Amino acid sequence: MHAPLDFAAQSEVFRRFQAANPVPVGELNYRDAFTLLVAVVLSAQATDVGVNKATHGLFQRAATPEAMLALGEAGVVEEIRTIGLFRQKAKSVIALSQILVDRYQGRVPDSRAALQSLPGVGRKTANVVLNIAFGHPAQAVDTHVFRVANRTRIAPGRDVLTVERAIEDHVPVSFQRHAHHWLILHGRYICTARKPRCPGCPIADICPFEEKTA
Repeated sequence: MHAPLDFAAQSEVFRRFQAANPVPVGELNYRDAFTLLVAVVLSAQATDVGVNKATHGLFQRAATPEAMLALGEAGVVEEIRTIGLFRQKAKSVIALSQILVDRYQGRVPDSRAALQSLPGVGRKTANVVLNIAFGHPAQAVDTHVFRVANRTRIAPGRDVLTVERAIEDHVPVSFQRHAHHWLILHGRYICTARKPRCPGCPIADICPFEEKTA
């Protein structure tokens, strides 16, 4: 495993990311912590565009845990059947809504452990909610973040937890709040999996990736 970029390089990488996009935002549509939580649960193995199409109607009908329970599993299925695994996801949305009502007075809890106790919510989903809804510098490591973190050596690691910890350990604190957003967007639009767009990359001169595209 290669060593991560040193402090000076990390600082310059994220300074450039920040200069290009000072306040990056996620691409899922949501209104508050609850609708964000539902959207992220629905996004597993689905595109953000597809989820946004499905939640447009869903959130018009049910934008609170109480309203979601009133809509019922069949109603959720009706709205989200265009995305993958829609039946299981509908079960999770109804189950987590019930728990939010029963245990948390209908509010989304702001702890990772509490979030991960909800159906359909893993560590990545919990981190997204903590970061976006509550402003916590949690690092949600998806396939884009994992690839970019290793390819650029910003935060190398053999698994997602190692990469998450490496981001926390090596990225300067002043950039932690938006770090995973910058890495996601970089991986989605520039540092792509099959043919990274190295000529247009803002950190190409810092990145140690040996197989740069011309």
